[in-house]
Amino acid sequence: MNSVVLVVVNDECGCLQAIETHIGAVLTISTMGCAAIGNLISDVAGVGMGSYVESVARRLGFKEPSLTPEQMALSSCRYASNAGAASGVAFGCLLGMFPLLFYADHENKDKESQQEVEVKPA
Repeated sequence: MNSVVLVVVNDECGCLQAIETHIGAVLTISTMGCAAIGNLISDVAGVGMGSYVESVARRLGFKEPSLTPEQMALSSCRYASNAGAASGVAFGCLLGMFPLLFYADHENKDKESQQEVEVKPA
């Protein structure tokens, strides 16, 4: 969910550029530092959306496993839990990139139109 927030919000309002030009300039941090701040903001939004995702999963019929504390302490249980969490994060990140399929590269279109204007005789 946080990837969707990061992609869509940046496309609509240019928030990442605003972070870089304002916060980055004030704190004198690099572009990668600004990207990390943008990631922080989207991650916090993702945590906020987590309860909604869990609610939808419950409505779809997914149930939490009923395990005893002894079963939870097993290494196989911890491995399955970590593998499931990593798979979920990877799937969520890939799903969050879905809006990029509809993203128009405005900079390249502007450059192409400028080149066409320069080539045409006046």
